Amino acid sequence: MIVPPTILGWIIMPIGTIVTIWVLLKKIKGNSLAYYFSLAVIWTLIAIVFDYLFLVKVFKPADGYYKLDVYLYYVLTFVLPLIIGWSKRHKEN
Repeated sequence: MIVPPTILGWIIMPIGTIVTIWVLLKKIKGNSLAYYFSLAVIWTLIAIVFDYLFLVKVFKPADGYYKLDVYLYYVLTFVLPLIIGWSKRHKEN
């Protein structure tokens, strides 16, 4: 590997954030904050459950999986749809 596993999340997160914002702006066509809130909840639940099942249970990281970068990832997964939804709604009004 080019980078140590301990900082891999910090390197991937900006790329994932940009992709998520692009998807929310270009591919998601919701028109209410309730829609974006439900999207935020569903995406966050999927992230938490799949991380646990496919990363924590399978790889059993020796130093643990849940660190600041993972918690920030969960927060961004929840907050980005709300921000974009609010922004789209604000532009319509």
